[in-house]
Amino acid sequence: MNILARRTLLAALAALPFIPAAQAQTAPIERLNAALLDVMRNARSLGVRGREQRLRPVMEQVFNLPAMTRIAVGPSWTGFSPADQQALVAAFSDWSIATYANRFDGYGGESFEIQGSTARPNGDQLVNTRIVRPNDQPVQINYLLREGRIVDVYLTGTISELASRRSEFAGLLRDGGAQRLVAELRRRTADALRG
Repeated sequence: MNILARRTLLAALAALPFIPAAQAQTAPIERLNAALLDVMRNARSLGVRGREQRLRPVMEQVFNLPAMTRIAVGPSWTGFSPADQQALVAAFSDWSIATYANRFDGYGGESFEIQGSTARPNGDQLVNTRIVRPNDQPVQINYLLREGRIVDVYLTGTISELASRRSEFAGLLRDGGAQRLVAELRRRTADALRG
């Protein structure tokens, strides 16, 4: 690289905004929290389908939904055809987004608070957050991030959403394989979007 190119590159890098490492690690959570507050504040005018449409692009960006599907399905995943895997990812993603749209259905002065993040030995980050509710106890929700995207959610701080799902999905997979789980997830999505 010649001197002029090096100076141009250094000038371009200097012009970039400095984002501290801790802030970069929590940026996906901040984006999700902002989207959730937006749909909560506009819940009535949006309706459940409007909330789902508004949350979808954010959730598809901040959650690694394909990885979450693989984790939730567990060891059976490798035995499914690529078409079944694709159908499972689509059904799981739709259901996850519909569930958030259904649950975050109103605003009563809540706020989200990021309490910090902890590095795991494997490079993952655990971001500790809570929903602060006026006149009620806060709700702890922690997010496990891998390569900057959410791969698991810990309700009340310690209960892995995906571990719960894996246990629940095992019976459906045993009963009818990938098609049975896809059908059930589609049914649940339809129920959630009915409001």
